[in-house]
Amino acid sequence: MAWSTNSTKLDNITLSLFQNTTASTAISIIYIVVTVINLTGNGLSMWLLLFRTSPKTPSIIFMINLTLTDLVLGLVLPFQIKYQMQGHNWSLGPGVCRLLTLVFFANMYCSILTMTAISGDRYLGICWPMLFRETRERKSFAVIGCLAMWIVVLSVLYPLMTTDLTFHVPELGITTCFDVLKRDMLPSMEAWAAFLLTLFVILFLIPFCITVFCYVGIIRKLARVSKTNQKEKAIRLAVTVLTVFTLCFAPNNILLLAHTIRRLFYGDSLYMAYKLTLSLSCLNSCLDPFIYYFASREFRQKLRQMLRLRTLSSLDTGKTDPHRESLYSAQYVSGGQGGENGRVSVKQHC
Repeated sequence: MAWSTNSTKLDNITLSLFQNTTASTAISIIYIVVTVINLTGNGLSMWLLLFRTSPKTPSIIFMINLTLTDLVLGLVLPFQIKYQMQGHNWSLGPGVCRLLTLVFFANMYCSILTMTAISGDRYLGICWPMLFRETRERKSFAVIGCLAMWIVVLSVLYPLMTTDLTFHVPELGITTCFDVLKRDMLPSMEAWAAFLLTLFVILFLIPFCITVFCYVGIIRKLARVSKTNQKEKAIRLAVTVLTVFTLCFAPNNILLLAHTIRRLFYGDSLYMAYKLTLSLSCLNSCLDPFIYYFASREFRQKLRQMLRLRTLSSLDTGKTDPHRESLYSAQYVSGGQGGENGRVSVKQHC
């Protein structure tokens, strides 16, 4: 966001950003591609998760929550595309502007928290199997977790829900949406600092560290007790999730913090770079179906059945416990010597 110290004037740096047609075109193209892939991939994923996947385990509930947020983003992106192609001119009023902005950021941070929850679910399944055995069928925990995510995210984003985020720029004859924020949107500089640090630390940095910890623990555990194919599957899932964090979420959150500090205290701007990374953050809604593919064995099987692919992929070879929905939330890991039916019980903690 750019900042205005009063209600009528913008500096030359900010005005030049709105006249950068190359950047607006690039962002519009990104949003168009994301919208097509989002609605196609997540529409298919939602149908499979709701109507072709049973039972609804905690992991599946988290995936449904993630898919829902992605689909809502895909439905509002055409408004953002129109806004960009009209030269940052918003014509749908402040209410729709608030809704669009809220969906953008709620999607980002709910996606982060949901992927962290999925990684924790995998970690419990492999590194703490006895505890997981006691809680895995308690779907209410997953539902409560999803509701808690939304409550936390919407509470943090509350200032965006109560503020007019449109701004008329008389020099260019346009009305922007979320591209210009007034300093008095929050009562003090301390309030701005608390808002931004909450976004960065609570909703990004801590979940990122938890996710890395969980997948490192999973890979270490499987390296000790499983065959090579199990390790490869866990690594694929870890790489996919961490790629989403690194490509989609990290640049935007880091640049948001850096741009805000430079803008508030030094009068400088990183807004164009931030704007580009905000568009890249939407790519997570396209990559999430790949997370489902690696995370849920049943999701893979249902997808291949729907596509009439009768031969199981290499991800699905080997016997599995009928009570599992994925190889990553298993109480037992296939392979090795000893144990009933040639399985090694995972009973040691990470």
